[in-house]
Amino acid sequence: MRLGVLDIGSNTVHLLVVDAHRGARPMPAYSHKVELRLSEHLGDDNRLAGKGVERLGAFVEEAVALAEDKGVEDLVAFATSAVREASNGEQVLAEIDQRCGVDITVLSGRDEARLTFLAVRRWFGWSSGRLLAFDIGGGSLEIAAGVDEEPDVAVSLPLGAGRLTRDWFTGDPPSADEVRKLRKHVRAEIARTVGDIVRYGGADRAVATSKTFKQLARIAGAAPSSEGPYVARSLSREDMADWAAKLTTMEAAERAQLSGVSEGRAAQLAAGALVADAAMDLFEVERLDVCPWALREGVILRRLDLLPGRLDQANGVAE
Repeated sequence: MRLGVLDIGSNTVHLLVVDAHRGARPMPAYSHKVELRLSEHLGDDNRLAGKGVERLGAFVEEAVALAEDKGVEDLVAFATSAVREASNGEQVLAEIDQRCGVDITVLSGRDEARLTFLAVRRWFGWSSGRLLAFDIGGGSLEIAAGVDEEPDVAVSLPLGAGRLTRDWFTGDPPSADEVRKLRKHVRAEIARTVGDIVRYGGADRAVATSKTFKQLARIAGAAPSSEGPYVARSLSREDMADWAAKLTTMEAAERAQLSGVSEGRAAQLAAGALVADAAMDLFEVERLDVCPWALREGVILRRLDLLPGRLDQANGVAE
């Protein structure tokens, strides 16, 4: 079947169309995304402002039309932290549903972590043993660990790269004092979760997903995306510590000149680096393997898992 996934994130809204059936890997057929940065449209009262709401509605309307043009049979739509935390989030989604006829599910932070973990498990397989997975988004950091497809523990922390940049940095580059204060805050928040996660056992493989980690791995020497998803990519603890120190002293324009760093993400990469560095240090991870699959793929895989099996008349077995 042709499945469409509409991902409304804190940074980017993304329509991904895949050809897939249960038991097979989803094959991307079409992708359309725009950096709306919804988290930046949250006012002091934590409401999504009118301009952000209008742009979101326009994108969803466009995405629905594109999905129909591409022959999508089933469109799954979900929103993450920016909408989840907006005081008027439910109202905004109700208005969009009325306007576009799309029912958008708001994922909890824990479900974000669980579904991302599912994608990581399917990508690396059972031979990876106990997995520890990290995902830095625009609004939150997800951490999950376990030996099965359902993690033993899954947590979400308000440590997204966009959120931290907006709330903690005033300069470009940020001052040394701002960096020190944010570093202290990030490490205190992550440290609270370490005991709950490692008590289930040490990880056999530590994995990172998301654009932030992909860009950090790229500037540390990982292969470019042009070489395809099957090239092994990783990020070492030593390289991460070095780049966390460098990125916080660079202006956004300088970061945007680094290999693999997009202009739209450059401003928040320094905060993201502080989170990545803290996570690797506090969980004593020497190397992170970068997974090309993340939350969107987890949503797709779960949707396919829930499809009813069809009887293959030729051989009498359920597909």
